[in-house]
Amino acid sequence: MSPVDSLIVEFDRALRTVAGEPQSGRASPADAVADEPLAETLRRRAAALMRVNHCGEVCAQALYQGQALASGNSGIQAALRRAASEEVDHLAWSAQRIRELGGRTSLLNPLWYAGALAFGLAAGKLGNRWNLGFLAETERQVEDHLQGHLERLGERDAKTRAVIEVMQREEAEHRRTAETLGARQLPAPVAQGMRWAAKVMTTASYWI
Repeated sequence: MSPVDSLIVEFDRALRTVAGEPQSGRASPADAVADEPLAETLRRRAAALMRVNHCGEVCAQALYQGQALASGNSGIQAALRRAASEEVDHLAWSAQRIRELGGRTSLLNPLWYAGALAFGLAAGKLGNRWNLGFLAETERQVEDHLQGHLERLGERDAKTRAVIEVMQREEAEHRRTAETLGARQLPAPVAQGMRWAAKVMTTASYWI
């Protein structure tokens, strides 16, 4: 594939992530759960939480794209592509659940995508083990973030919980894959900086 062709493919991937309708290769976990009426307050909260999760999946696509582009290691590129493929399912499931709840996706998704892509490119240039370290730390923080959402949802919204639980399990698998491939432990200030950046993103996307 020529550099121009590669650029077109990556641009198409970005456009489909931010503005397109994601297509899942697997049925949403919510499809297997009976639909039950939700109180308006719970419905609004669940839609906002899923908007945050959808925004996180947009960022994941950009992050993996940037890391894969910057890495010269074919094994790491393959692992990133596999993880990105599962994240497409997460993106589609989140979008579907948002629609079911009568919500909308974040208006700031293009901004988050651009920032995550730049971060991924920078991480990829630091070398393979640091690249994997950023991946592992990202997934670790996402696991914690999703656990917080499960706690905020409570037990009433079983369909949303089903989606989040599968997403959380697969994020943990991505983290373990990165660790197996040799991810380095990030310095504490770097990990904390990532938490602060994530806090800005999740807070803004909850409302906007």
